[in-house]
Amino acid sequence: MLNKKQLKYLREYGILYILILPVILFFIVYHILPIIGMKIAFEDYRIIGDNIFVGLKHFKYLFSSPSFKTIIVNTLTLSFMKMILIFPIPIMISFLINEVKNSKFRQVVQISLYIPHFLSWVIIAGVWISFLSPTYGAINNIINIFGGTDIDFMTSKSYIRWVLVASEMWRSAGWDSILYLAAILKIDKNLYEAAMLDGASKLQSAMYVTLPSIKSTIITVFILNLGFFMNAGFDQVFNFMNPSVLSVIDILDTYTYRIGLETGLYSVATATSVFKGVIGFVLILGANKLVKKSSGKGLW
Repeated sequence: MLNKKQLKYLREYGILYILILPVILFFIVYHILPIIGMKIAFEDYRIIGDNIFVGLKHFKYLFSSPSFKTIIVNTLTLSFMKMILIFPIPIMISFLINEVKNSKFRQVVQISLYIPHFLSWVIIAGVWISFLSPTYGAINNIINIFGGTDIDFMTSKSYIRWVLVASEMWRSAGWDSILYLAAILKIDKNLYEAAMLDGASKLQSAMYVTLPSIKSTIITVFILNLGFFMNAGFDQVFNFMNPSVLSVIDILDTYTYRIGLETGLYSVATATSVFKGVIGFVLILGANKLVKKSSGKGLW
């Protein structure tokens, strides 16, 4: 039986637990229960009959695969490009939005930046493929105006990774800036006033007041992003993929999809996911330890 204090607490905050229940169920069904199924990475999976324990057989098969090295290089290259080129953009966007004083214009800018986040990669891929088309795309039309020749971006191994980075930046940078903007709005206004009295410019205030004040938020997001470093973006790559560029954008997620759903090698596909998860876990631990050692503050 609940005591009076507990009943009072439930009456006050019970609705919040009800609201968060779907989120909890989502993580249980799609993130916690699948962990149990990871054991088939160490078994020969059978649809009918008992699975047979085979130890590291599927990991050995995975690491000895001729295409595995190329897939790892593609995954690391694409993830590194996205991390280096995209991660700072939301921070800069939050800085710029914070400087917009006209509330109506600010709302228009924010909505324009947030909308791409709600579009599926099917739609985004269609838009970008049309935009970069060598026959009627806007980019190639501009290139032609300046006397250049058409470029088929979607089938070029030299350009396709940059297309993936640019489209990811367009889709996520605005939405990701919300977290940093919220942190900026919590900064004590007296700090800016003190900086102004000392003669600091807008840029100097941003560098020496705003940036240090949201340092902990930046570190937290960076460490969490490292946990997904090996997730180079299945939905995006799958929709932009074609035979001409498969060799440079085939990543672990698309490889897992092919060997799991297309060829039925479920144990090998699971072994790939386990490998990716272990790498992500190690990256989080390593980054947190490194940041904590250098700045004294980490994720935990």
